[in-house]
Amino acid sequence: MEQNTNLMKKLKVRALTEGDYIVFFHWSKDDVFCSANGWETNRSQKELYKWFINNCVNQVTDNFIRMGIDLDGKLIGYADLAYIKNNSAEIGFAIGESELWGKGIGFHSVLCFINYVYKELGITIFSAETHDLNIRSRKILEKLGFKEISRIGYDIYQGEQCQLIQYQLVFLK
Repeated sequence: MEQNTNLMKKLKVRALTEGDYIVFFHWSKDDVFCSANGWETNRSQKELYKWFINNCVNQVTDNFIRMGIDLDGKLIGYADLAYIKNNSAEIGFAIGESELWGKGIGFHSVLCFINYVYKELGITIFSAETHDLNIRSRKILEKLGFKEISRIGYDIYQGEQCQLIQYQLVFLK
């Protein structure tokens, strides 16, 4: 338990900046990360930079927020809120450093993000969607207390067509 407390103290949710582009560029060269997160591969630096600035730094919408997740001052991933309405939103997340996968960092990062948006925005109802083949994402959501509410739709995940699973969490503190 002490290790988890220390990890939570080292995690921080923050706004993404233009300086974070190089980290996103590094992630874009990791085929495993790109495949798991639906990122296009082989993007040019110019194309990726334009996407990053428009979709991560200069977001101009009240209905979508993308924040960086830092561990010990290093950007390791990001988390999103979409379809924000009153006290509810859809959450998404990715740990960009694939060598950190499977170590509990994703779980604690999402928990940190949920706590952040609860405090800052008053979001208490979270929905999420993942692929049935994305076992790590499913385990994170279920460990956080998300409940499966439906299985609607299909999508490609790491080259295979699979079922989409919808989850919901009512967060009460």
